[in-house]
Amino acid sequence: MKYIAFDIGDKRIGIAVSDPFGEMALPLETYYRKNFKKDIEYLVKIAKDRYADVIVCGLPLNFDGSKSEQTLKTESFIEELRKNTDITIVTEDERFTTLEAKRLLLEADMRRQDRKAVIDKVAASYILETYMLKQKNKQN
Repeated sequence: MKYIAFDIGDKRIGIAVSDPFGEMALPLETYYRKNFKKDIEYLVKIAKDRYADVIVCGLPLNFDGSKSEQTLKTESFIEELRKNTDITIVTEDERFTTLEAKRLLLEADMRRQDRKAVIDKVAASYILETYMLKQKNKQN
């Protein structure tokens, strides 16, 4: 299986892909949002270009697992994605992915401006890694 993951934000969308064997999550790029229609078109195109079997979208829940305004905006975006592709779309809890990405980049002593450019794609890789690990555990 080939996977692609999206960490959907208001200004940027982090994108990560699986390696050809579906074992590792690799940060790919940070897409800077333009407008709703172009954003959807771009994500559908990149998923198809990467021959993704599954699109994994991060779902931003509150700390207690409840939905927030951001959750509802993200769900609306995901619903539009579903209308524009036949690729299977799933969601994955993304509560701590940005914090983990930030911690990793701070440990790497990356400058703040440089972190801003990569944090979303690193967060997307954490989302994808979590999802793939769950899938692997289901098989065992």
